[in-house]
Amino acid sequence: MPKVGSQQTLARQWEILQLIPARGAGITAIELTNALAGQGFVVTKRTVERDLQELSHSFGLVCNDKSKPYGWRWIEGAGHALPSPTIAEAVSVNILERQVKHLLPDALLRVLEPRFTQARRKLEALNTTNSVTRWTDKIRVHSPGIPLLPPVMNENHLESIQNAVLNEYQLQADYRPAKSQEAQSLTLHPLGLVQRGPVLYLLATAFKYTDIRLYAVHRFKSAEMLAERATVPQGFSIDQVIDSGALEFGAGNKIALTARIHESIERFLIETPLSSDMVIMGQGEWVVVTGTVTDTWQLRWWILSQGAGIEVLSPGSLRKEIAETLAATHCLYQEHG
Repeated sequence: MPKVGSQQTLARQWEILQLIPARGAGITAIELTNALAGQGFVVTKRTVERDLQELSHSFGLVCNDKSKPYGWRWIEGAGHALPSPTIAEAVSVNILERQVKHLLPDALLRVLEPRFTQARRKLEALNTTNSVTRWTDKIRVHSPGIPLLPPVMNENHLESIQNAVLNEYQLQADYRPAKSQEAQSLTLHPLGLVQRGPVLYLLATAFKYTDIRLYAVHRFKSAEMLAERATVPQGFSIDQVIDSGALEFGAGNKIALTARIHESIERFLIETPLSSDMVIMGQGEWVVVTGTVTDTWQLRWWILSQGAGIEVLSPGSLRKEIAETLAATHCLYQEHG
């Protein structure tokens, strides 16, 4: 096993080779020193100069010494496309792998897997000597809601669904809706995949209908890509579907919400507003908030999660619905007190 010092030198020199341009006046030793510092290598300009001299004996590097500061570049025609990622690339690829691996079709994953593996190995090799490589140990994405375990997905079904989305072919599937124990046989026209919290959803139309629906991937009991092309609604946009509130389980209708809120919720909403037109009126322990929001199931869940810290004033239909839910909850607790 190579010693830490020689391993660090090898990694640093590999980074230098990655940073040297193929054309132009070249990159100077001081520019390389600064670039290496940004990637976690603390070295002097003199050390970089020695590295450059050493590397020039084995690689097609040339020093432009016509004017100071001297610039280094690859000799014209020399092969300079090196397979190893830079430190920054390795960190970025590793973060990318964690976040989107389950969203990528298997065909793309097979192409990217060598890059993922290469990035992991580079970070592991330099973890004790380079602070930048430890960046992935210092960041996480965490949902503000209650932590829910992701459902188990069938990998074969997921691959079929991903391929159908990617290639725009129809999907023959057996799918079990949330409120049923029986699976339904469907012919779907896949449109896209959206990750919502721990659950991955397929956006699709069914049979010859045009309304776009959500299908939780873990509820597919079978999935087979067909040879027939999928029909994509004219003007379809995955972002428009998300903006409509469909992922919050609503019809996209906007309502003018007015609510009385406790100061503890006010502090939260000042930092993360309900809407772009949100206004908070009054001072003290209780204030009134107004804003235009999408009428969704998710909105009701949020309101109910605030307990006695919020009172819906309008619209009247939402106030009545929330009041009835809270009354039923109160009865439940009284009954089983």
